[in-house]
Amino acid sequence: MPELRWLQMLVTVLAGTMVLGIIAVTAILWLRLSVPPLPALPANLALPEGAAPAAVTFARDWTVVVTEAGEILLFARDGSLHRQVPAE
Repeated sequence: MPELRWLQMLVTVLAGTMVLGIIAVTAILWLRLSVPPLPALPANLALPEGAAPAAVTFARDWTVVVTEAGEILLFARDGSLHRQVPAE
């Protein structure tokens, strides 16, 4: 009956692997879904004429917008344009 012992060990190892997989998936989902939401954009944030946003980043005191043209726009917390860095 060594074949049955081998089969029993194989089933036990596979069941343990499945349990570890379910724990890993649950932990990953819990970590990814518990991330705090992004800060809200200021209501009066207005891009310059013809600028299309490519990326938005939230810093401690600033909202940084990178346009499709490569310009970097630095907005204060109140939504006013603080600095505009042209693309090189």
